[in-house]
Amino acid sequence: MTTINGSDVGKVVIACDAGMGSSALLKAQLSKTLAPYSVKVEHTAVNKIPADADVVLCHQGLADRARKSAPDTVVLPFQMFIGDPVFAKLEAAIKAGEPIAG
Repeated sequence: MTTINGSDVGKVVIACDAGMGSSALLKAQLSKTLAPYSVKVEHTAVNKIPADADVVLCHQGLADRARKSAPDTVVLPFQMFIGDPVFAKLEAAIKAGEPIAG
């Protein structure tokens, strides 16, 4: 399991599969939420996660593929694109500078 300190997070990537509709909405939401902490949010295909990603968010069904695509990056799976508790936990860890593991 990979870990990063919340204060070291500069880039969050939302990884999706075929379409980018739901991930684009999530990107817009998280960009606003994480802007006060100077965290950049992007979305990309799960097989093309950029090497400079600090944290990857992806639907639970894509977590194994995301971990293979970015083996040294924290991968946080979620179940719901809107309102999943993982998003609030990520923000809280970034705000407090606490460890994030995934």
